[in-house]
Amino acid sequence: MTQIVSTNEFVIKFANVNGSGSASANQMFAKGIFRSGVPVSPKNIFPSNIQGLPTWFEVRISEKGYLGRTEGVDIAVAMNPQSYNEDLKEINSGGYLIYDSSWKRDFERTDINIIEIPLTKLCVEEFSNPKTRLLFKNIVYVGALSYLLGMDKEIYETLIAEQFKGKEKLIAPNIKALNIGYDYASENLKGSCEIKVNKSEKTKTRRPRPQIHARATIHLPAERVSWCSLFMLLTTLLFWFCSWLSLISQARQCHTLENVDDCTKNQT
Repeated sequence: MTQIVSTNEFVIKFANVNGSGSASANQMFAKGIFRSGVPVSPKNIFPSNIQGLPTWFEVRISEKGYLGRTEGVDIAVAMNPQSYNEDLKEINSGGYLIYDSSWKRDFERTDINIIEIPLTKLCVEEFSNPKTRLLFKNIVYVGALSYLLGMDKEIYETLIAEQFKGKEKLIAPNIKALNIGYDYASENLKGSCEIKVNKSEKTKTRRPRPQIHARATIHLPAERVSWCSLFMLLTTLLFWFCSWLSLISQARQCHTLENVDDCTKNQT
């Protein structure tokens, strides 16, 4: 079985059920890659706002800075059995399908790599509340992805702490869910994915901007200041030159008239 091999250049698509709490987890995944210094282009796709219907979240990761959508996806995280057939068709040959293997399934395609993670089973074993199981399942696959992609798990721990600032009781269980996914992948899925995220500095590059202070004074480089001053001087001189020509033209017209009254009438 061939595997797509890539570093910091791939497309991942999450297929979820609307209302399952997946949006925040998927956005956290994208933020984690951005915090790793790699540019991302996320897109949330809602074909319907009705709870229970399919929803997708696609992220293009590109260290080169490409933002447009591509024809296929390299990794599909299929969390919605309703859209399995559609999600399966979009995966590029040699790509990866990650799904909840708590219920085993056979997929027709033989040119892609199937990665099985029993997400529901893992959450049932660790969390007693049925509602929290559904929510934490999303964090579990984020933890698994952080291992599969070779990312720093601490980035997501920091993001969880930031997201739930002021709600400290939620930090520990979310980090627990993150570790469940990470630990399962490290123990059972070594070598399953050849797509990786390496730390970069692309998202830390910023172009210098003019600094605006309280008095609206803009500080620009010396070269720009001199050119701006010269432009303003030339504009002022041109204005006065045009005004002078206008006065001369009016004076000549008055000189050719028979008397001053006619000149005044002509000007008015």
